[in-house]
Amino acid sequence: MRIVITIGGSIIISEFTHEMFRSYADVLNSLRDEHELFIVVGGGKPARDYIRVARELGASEALCDDIGIDVTRLNARMLITALGESAYPSVPENFREALRYSTSGRIVVMGGTEPAHSTDAVGAILAETVGADLMINLTSVDGFYDRDPEKHPDARFYPEITASEMLEHLIGCDVKAGTYEFFDHTAIQMIKRSGVKTLIVNGRDPENLLRALDGDIGTAVIPE
Repeated sequence: MRIVITIGGSIIISEFTHEMFRSYADVLNSLRDEHELFIVVGGGKPARDYIRVARELGASEALCDDIGIDVTRLNARMLITALGESAYPSVPENFREALRYSTSGRIVVMGGTEPAHSTDAVGAILAETVGADLMINLTSVDGFYDRDPEKHPDARFYPEITASEMLEHLIGCDVKAGTYEFFDHTAIQMIKRSGVKTLIVNGRDPENLLRALDGDIGTAVIPE
């Protein structure tokens, strides 16, 4: 099965240590014999810190996005380092490169691509580009909620939701660099267009990736 996995930066680099990179590398390496894997890594707090400083210096939102993209690619390089020989050694900067690198038979790891595209949007576009069978979005919560469950204990959890319903929840959300929550509009529209099966799963435990493949956890996004 061809799988695109997006890993939020707030998960893989929640603390500036190597442990989560190593843990994810172990899980991904355990899957590579049975699946063709494409990974998209987010920027996390380091990206937000750089964006904040750039914004305070008067940078445009497009430039702030570019700076955030640079950080995602650094995180991708860290995961490639952890994966060792099983990963393609270079970080693709666009989807054509990702597809070309995949012909090596190795795991492809990338970060951002262009301004105004969140990690999830990159994953959704990549999933359509490579004809993925499944996309798994690894985030900091158990799946899709109508509000941030860390701020609102009464937030409603959706074990299943349509892409159209997700779009309704995004109305009025901030779209500045570094402020994306869950999926942005581009990601959801790509899911609707491509029809790729999508799961949103808590990625704080890398083993949840295996549980997601068994269909035990998370939110299933119906592309309609």
